[in-house]
Amino acid sequence: MAFRQIGVAASVTVALALATPAYAVTEIQWWHAMTGGNNDIVNKLADDFNASQSDYKVVPTFKGSYPDTMNAGIAAFRAGTAPHIIQVFEVGTATMMSATGAIKPVYQLMKDVNEPFDPKAYLPAITGYYSTSKGDMLSFPFNSSSMVMWINKDELKKAGVAEIPKTWPEVFDAAKKLKAAGHTTCGFSNAWASWAHIEQFSAWHNAPIGSKANGLDGFDTVLEFNSPLHVKHLQNLMDLQKDKTYDYAGRGAASENRFASGECAIFLTSSGYYATAKSTAKFDFTSAPMPYYPDVAGAPQNSIIGGASLWVMGGKKPEEYKGVAKFFTFLSDTNRQADLHQKSGYLPITKAAYEKTVKDGFYDKNPVLQTPLKELTNKEPTENSRGLRFGNMVQMRDLWAEELEGALAGKKTAQEALDAAVARGNAMLRTFEKTAK
Repeated sequence: MAFRQIGVAASVTVALALATPAYAVTEIQWWHAMTGGNNDIVNKLADDFNASQSDYKVVPTFKGSYPDTMNAGIAAFRAGTAPHIIQVFEVGTATMMSATGAIKPVYQLMKDVNEPFDPKAYLPAITGYYSTSKGDMLSFPFNSSSMVMWINKDELKKAGVAEIPKTWPEVFDAAKKLKAAGHTTCGFSNAWASWAHIEQFSAWHNAPIGSKANGLDGFDTVLEFNSPLHVKHLQNLMDLQKDKTYDYAGRGAASENRFASGECAIFLTSSGYYATAKSTAKFDFTSAPMPYYPDVAGAPQNSIIGGASLWVMGGKKPEEYKGVAKFFTFLSDTNRQADLHQKSGYLPITKAAYEKTVKDGFYDKNPVLQTPLKELTNKEPTENSRGLRFGNMVQMRDLWAEELEGALAGKKTAQEALDAAVARGNAMLRTFEKTAK
């Protein structure tokens, strides 16, 4: 009888063991802002990581635009419901840095969980943007990009434009030919208005956006992009806007479909647009470096990175942080980074991934993806082209775009618009300084 009872008890124990997992999988919530083809890439990265091991499960969630995602993450932290990882675009860096307690710096994360981590393995042009002055990485580079000029080669050929334009005067001439050839609603345009015509434009011409190395050397910076060069450029856009040789297309990236649809044959936007362009454009296209004014000494200089990085939120459990660190190591794999770069158009974040892509001869067949790397490394960065780090940058971008829109609508002169953008921006920076201290 005793043996029968032991046998029954053993059977129940075995049954319970089979019915109950040996351990619970730790979920890692990842909020992001990727759309289109890049959203598919995000989901595949999570699926591949989840399939590579059984301890952790990364759950990606689309939270809207870059500003929407950052604001949602900050609100969630205040409510105690923040995700483990949040994708924040590059201009949100100063805001995230100032959020004491809300974030866990990546260098500290990797050290705390004893995960192998060498910051020198990553491309310095990228990591420098997300690191302290001492070189400590605060966030993990993910989808780094730069602004490039996308070209519809078929339409330029039809319009009699023999060579891809290199300078702004050449762009203006090509756009006029495109208009004459039937592109009546758009000779050329761009997404991300302030990124194109203030931020990248300034760096590419080695002109300051603000003092203190555009804020990288201290928050108490003063904006300076109301110079004669900036006024001249905005005035040119205003003149060309009148007959839609240039046609303003909004503050964000929603207008990018104007390129894929064939409406705008010359279009400035992120190099990270590649995956969407490849899947939607039905014509021969390429990318080229941003145009420059040839009468500006030293131009072109070098571009600055765009895109976003992954920030780790504070207040999580040790086991959850271990999972985040494992995921970052997974993302840094050389083959994975090379593949991610080649499919998405975003830059490889490690030196090894870039070297592998070169060695494989990928750029010989796909020069479009080397354009942003050539821009970033065109010359040794200066204080005007290292990057930028301004507080309240999300709100300032809207403010700057508002002033650009006023000028393009004929409500202000170019000088008045840029003077107002600088003055209003400086007031916003002073407000940020008070909250950051």
